[in-house]
Amino acid sequence: MTRLDRAVGAVLGSAAGDALGAPYEFGPAGELSARGREMLGGGGWDPGEATDDTQMAVLVGESLLERDGLELPDIFDRFRRWAAGQPKDIGLQTEDVLTNGEPWDLAAALHFQVNARAAGNGSLMRASTSAVYFASAGREATMDAARRIAALTHGDRAAWEGTAILHELVRVALDGADPLAALPETLDAVHPDHRERYARVLAADWHPGLATEFNGAVWPCLGSAVWALRTTTGFAEAVRAAVDLGGDTDTVAAVTGMLAGSRYGQAAIPEQWSATLHVPLPGFGSRVLDADALRGLAQRLAAAGAAAGGAAVG
Repeated sequence: MTRLDRAVGAVLGSAAGDALGAPYEFGPAGELSARGREMLGGGGWDPGEATDDTQMAVLVGESLLERDGLELPDIFDRFRRWAAGQPKDIGLQTEDVLTNGEPWDLAAALHFQVNARAAGNGSLMRASTSAVYFASAGREATMDAARRIAALTHGDRAAWEGTAILHELVRVALDGADPLAALPETLDAVHPDHRERYARVLAADWHPGLATEFNGAVWPCLGSAVWALRTTTGFAEAVRAAVDLGGDTDTVAAVTGMLAGSRYGQAAIPEQWSATLHVPLPGFGSRVLDADALRGLAQRLAAAGAAAGGAAVG
C-alpha cells in the first residue's frame, strides 16, 4: 500500500463515514445494526450525501491548493460563503461565528468570550484535507496548522488541541506507522493545560461508555474514533462501530473514517459506499463532488503538500 493510497483513504474514508452516519444522527445506539440500512439515505439526507463535515473539508482543501498553502482569511471567506448558501446542516456554534459579521481573526474568539463554550467537534470533522496536505511537513508543522484552522471557528483551545492530535495521528498513519502507538509522543506535544484530559479519553482502557459529555464535544468524539480504530480490524468495521454509538453519528464516523482510511487505504472502503457518495457545496453554484472528485482532491493535496514541505504555512 502506498502513501498516496492512504492519503486518498483519509479523505474518501472521512466522507464515506460522514455519509454513512448522517441518517442516524442524534439517534440511539445500535440503530445502524438494527436497521441494516447503509447509504440508503434518510433523516433528510439523500443516499450517499455527505454533510457539512465533508463540505467544509473540501473548502479547506481547495483553498490550500488554490492559494498554495495556508491562507486563513481565504478559508474563512469560503466558510462564510458556504454558510450563506443555507446548507442542510451547520453547527450552531459554527453558524454563529460565520454569520456574526466579525472579521476572520476575531469572530471565533468573540463567540467564545460571550458564550464561554466552544469545544464542539466541528473542527475535527473537516480535518481530512488539511491533515493530508500538511502530513509531509512533520509533527510540529501539522499540529500548528491544525490549531490555526480550528481557531477560525472554535475559540476554545480544547478544540485546537483535539484537531492537532487528529492531524498528527493521520500523519503517522500516512507514513505507514501505527497511529495508536504514536499516542504517547503525540500527547507530549499537546498544550499542558489540555494534555491530561486528552490522555484520559485516548487511553487504551477508555471506551465511549465512560464519556462525560455528549459525543458532539471534541473529547468524546476523538476518543470514540480512536476507540473504534483500536477495537476493530478493518475500515468498514471501525466506521460501523462509530455509527452504532449513536449521537453525533456523522461526525464521529467522519473522524473514524479519516483515521481508518489513513491506516487501511482507499481499497478498504466498500465500493457500495463510494458508489453513491456525493458532496454538494452550497453557496458555490450547483457544484457536487463525487467519489472520483474526492480521490483527485486527495491526490493533489498529497502532491502539493509533499512539494511544499510545510513551507506554505503562513
